[in-house]
Amino acid sequence: MSTVEGDLLHTVEAGSISASRRFWGRTALWLSAIWFITSFILQGAHELGWTEWGFANWRPVLYAYFLWAVILCVTRVVIYGEAGKKALFVLPAALFVVSMVVFPLLFALWIGFSDWNLASSTGRRFNGLDNVRRMIADPFYANALLNMILYCLAIVIEYAIAFGLALLLNQDIVARKFWRVIFLVPLMLSPVAVSWMVGKSMLETRFGPVARFARWLGWENPSFFGDPLTAKLSIMIMDAWTFIPFMMIMLLAGLQGLSREVLEAAEVDGATRWQRFWKVTFPLMLPVSVTAVMIRVIFKLKLADIIITVTSGGPGGATDSVTSFIYREYRDRSNVGYGTLLALVYLVIIVFGMTMLMKISDRLVKRMTGRL
Repeated sequence: MSTVEGDLLHTVEAGSISASRRFWGRTALWLSAIWFITSFILQGAHELGWTEWGFANWRPVLYAYFLWAVILCVTRVVIYGEAGKKALFVLPAALFVVSMVVFPLLFALWIGFSDWNLASSTGRRFNGLDNVRRMIADPFYANALLNMILYCLAIVIEYAIAFGLALLLNQDIVARKFWRVIFLVPLMLSPVAVSWMVGKSMLETRFGPVARFARWLGWENPSFFGDPLTAKLSIMIMDAWTFIPFMMIMLLAGLQGLSREVLEAAEVDGATRWQRFWKVTFPLMLPVSVTAVMIRVIFKLKLADIIITVTSGGPGGATDSVTSFIYREYRDRSNVGYGTLLALVYLVIIVFGMTMLMKISDRLVKRMTGRL
């Protein structure tokens, strides 16, 4: 072996690498991979009680993964030379990200198919599909999923309000900068602060100013969170008040980026204000609108803090979102196994739903913008 070939810090072309060097590189890689896979399977079987062979914890499996990752990086250079060095700019970071995603996901799958209640002294026990059957028969989880659909549908109204505010603030109105700052104030508040300021104070049934005003209008016993319908509406209003400014500022930025020549050309052609909006402004704003709505949907799918703080899912679980229901399954009932399975199923629903939504929105954008 030449000096240049043996020195990994110098340029080594793939054609100059000997067959023996490639052989030993691949052998080291395969041995480390086999050791990692074997330790993983062995520890899994030990945890399931299928065999007495295993480790006291999963730490040796982590060490085996780390060893495989190091050998994988080294053998890229040993086998491929200079081309393998280029992979080192990405491979270590990619392996780290994979370890931070895959291992927690596998552990969650492990817990999701287990009976693990922190209040029980029996510890974690594998129970197969029992949690799946329980989830299918759970009316409260089905109600939480239905609530999430209703909460997400409210984004349509939020979008309309945010677009109207963006159009207003894009005009030459008096104190425009002042109003822009004022409308952004709710976005600067945390949802928990909004929950206490609005839900626990302003909407308080005895001394809250909104309740007093409702009694003055003739509502004898105003209860904003005692009835399922009014409770859901109150949750939607508080959440919308917090996040409408977020969509508004994105849409306002999009409006300010529109070409004035196009709008002026439509006006010269005799288009009315409504025609200019619906035929020109709205189609041109669709990419920004889709981005704003998609990000808002992501935030909406995580809705929990307002519900937990104000209603705790009540009355009778009527206002529960999936996230708040899973949180209470952990906190109130200590059902770690069942709660983890619900979270995994919710993750699958989110991935599938967001994928379909992105495809539909992409087709809508192409169809609308293709008319211009």
